[in-house]
Amino acid sequence: MLVSCPTDITLRHPRSAISGAPEEEMEALKKNKPPLLPVPSQSRTCSDGTKRKRDHESSHSNIEPPLTTDMITEDARQILKRVTKNSNQINIGSRKKATIGIFGKSGEGKSSLLSAILGKKDLLPSGCFGACTAVVTQVEANLNDSNYKAEIELFSQEEWENELKDLFRNIKDESEDRNDDLFEIAVEKITALYGVDADQKTLEELKNDERFAEIKTYLSVSKKIISSSNLSEFTNDVASYIQHSESSSGGWYWPLVKSVTIMIPDCRELLEHIVLLDLPGTGDCNKIRDDLWKSKLRECSSVWIVSAINRAITDRDPWGILKHCIEELGPGGKCKRINFICTKTDEINTAAYIRSARLPRDQISEDKDQKKACILHRNDHAKTRVKEKFENSEIKKIFITDNQFQVFTVSSDAFFDHNLNLESSETEIPKLQDDLRNLNKSINRELTKDYVNKVKGTLLLIQSGQLDPDKKTIEMKVNIRNKFEENLRSSLIELDKYFDSIYNELEQHLSKGVEESVQFCVASTKAMIAPNKDGRGFHKILGALCKNYGCYWSKNWDVVLDLNKTLAKYLHKYIDEDFLKIFPVTGKTGKSVQEQIDKFSITQSDSAYPSCDILHYIQNFIEIEETKLKEALNRDIVDMKKDIYSSIKITILNQMASCYQQAAAVTGTGSMKIKQDLLISTVDNIKQDMFNKAKVEVLKMFNNLKLDVKNALESGLQEAIECSQSQTSKKKRMDVSREIEQLERLLDQLSD
Repeated sequence: MLVSCPTDITLRHPRSAISGAPEEEMEALKKNKPPLLPVPSQSRTCSDGTKRKRDHESSHSNIEPPLTTDMITEDARQILKRVTKNSNQINIGSRKKATIGIFGKSGEGKSSLLSAILGKKDLLPSGCFGACTAVVTQVEANLNDSNYKAEIELFSQEEWENELKDLFRNIKDESEDRNDDLFEIAVEKITALYGVDADQKTLEELKNDERFAEIKTYLSVSKKIISSSNLSEFTNDVASYIQHSESSSGGWYWPLVKSVTIMIPDCRELLEHIVLLDLPGTGDCNKIRDDLWKSKLRECSSVWIVSAINRAITDRDPWGILKHCIEELGPGGKCKRINFICTKTDEINTAAYIRSARLPRDQISEDKDQKKACILHRNDHAKTRVKEKFENSEIKKIFITDNQFQVFTVSSDAFFDHNLNLESSETEIPKLQDDLRNLNKSINRELTKDYVNKVKGTLLLIQSGQLDPDKKTIEMKVNIRNKFEENLRSSLIELDKYFDSIYNELEQHLSKGVEESVQFCVASTKAMIAPNKDGRGFHKILGALCKNYGCYWSKNWDVVLDLNKTLAKYLHKYIDEDFLKIFPVTGKTGKSVQEQIDKFSITQSDSAYPSCDILHYIQNFIEIEETKLKEALNRDIVDMKKDIYSSIKITILNQMASCYQQAAAVTGTGSMKIKQDLLISTVDNIKQDMFNKAKVEVLKMFNNLKLDVKNALESGLQEAIECSQSQTSKKKRMDVSREIEQLERLLDQLSD
């Protein structure tokens, strides 16, 4: 749901903020202002863009070091405490962590890369990132203590029993439709849990195994916690939940796992507000994991593609999976940046590379320098080629980004071992660390700014109520209130016009998408499920596609089929351009919802009432409340956008679900033809209704977004207007103008 409360003020109103203190103390506060905290002198920007000093500053004032966000937060807290005697009235608040999705097969150096970035060799066991086909794995900071910690989310007993039945169905399937990938995955899971030859037993025989009762006990809790201050012990304890060993069967519990969160101590600077998320290819027909994987995918604000440097250009896997997911990251997600990371740059055959790259041998005489020269030459060549590949790819066309594609060439081993030819900076691990550090700082700065503004809003309310509540003042406040309410009504009308205009454009484009979908859906379905080529082996893929409700990814990522996505492509085609304008990930388009919300204001400069102190403080308070409201709304709109975009594919899947189930149940001679005919005829029969429902769902959700935005702004700002009208006690009042000025200087510090 969108934010409905704008103020975030769980504070007392001005009257209660001071009435609880003794009168003598209030008088002392009024007469003897406490000294200002040591905030560095800041300059203000004039209307012409130049900087001018504050009135109280000297041109020769000493330059003081900048304050940290923690120091600024503490200064604001102390100001609040001095004024209200309670610094806990306002929470610092929190936001969703920024998610960085990581693509790459096991063996490409992901675990070593992350260990190097976090500055601890062998921090993550080799293969823990990407070892399991579809287990979602993420790494974040442990901010609570100095332990290494893992939170392991397990299947429920009912979910696992259903999974087990499916696994045995795949293992015992001896028909010509059996899919080899699904068979291998099923064997891998059963033997990992129950030991060698477990796949040769029946399900009933397996239930008599002592491990079966042990597993039942494991699944009695939804989440398992592993915590240790010793890294080696932690790695050993968590290994069986995140790794797989082909040489040692039995006692590996990763098949029971939905997701794993690994929390690392001493990395606050890098990961306080960031999550590193493994995005493995699936090939696993478990719908629970698949849905979890897709929901996590849409959370990614940036993506790292990890590939060993010797395969970075030619390997289709990372590019293929990224291409398949780009709609969920771009128009259907919030990804702003893609980094391609070439790993293992120190692994090079110098002589062979000199021959293949035709490097003059006489340029460098020493072997060590020769190897380093080859590494750096290959790094530069790889960066150029990878950038060229991206610029010429379909991904670039879908993922519109302003110079936010970067290539890194890294060596995790050389980062720790300085005998491997490369300087620390040449491993480019520090560059990735700086990326994380800067993103973390940016989020910290925004949270600190929010907190200081909340404190400032509280003091503005106190200051606006300090004037004598005489008839003239009360009348002026009523007039101010009426003006703000009039502005609110007119601003909501303008916002409504914008949303109606966008709605009409969407409806027109979706209607064209429905027409084209109806026209071409049968041909598109035939092209995918009945290709004009040798069909040997395809019947197995088709069977897996039906079992997984229209989607099939091979274990090695070389075959990716998604009938729901194919059926949705014409509707997406006609709204993709709209979405990039209405919901841009970065930049301005002139038509975006965010720009309309940013323009929304009830504090127009052409106020009908003359400038005065009380208007200044109330208007300043309203502006702070507007900013908080709009920032929260803009964050929530991203989630709404993702739901709207994905609704097309979800609607199609729901309409096709019973057909998939029916087709999956067909076995025996000629089953492939029966499956194909069933899918094609179903698409043909329901096409008009199916695509119209998808269109209606998009429009309904967009209209709900409009209503939520309008309701949040109306109720939130009406509450702020009411709050600004509260009166201070008639007894003793305090002047907090200097404290407000001090908070403004703290905000200046954050802006700089």
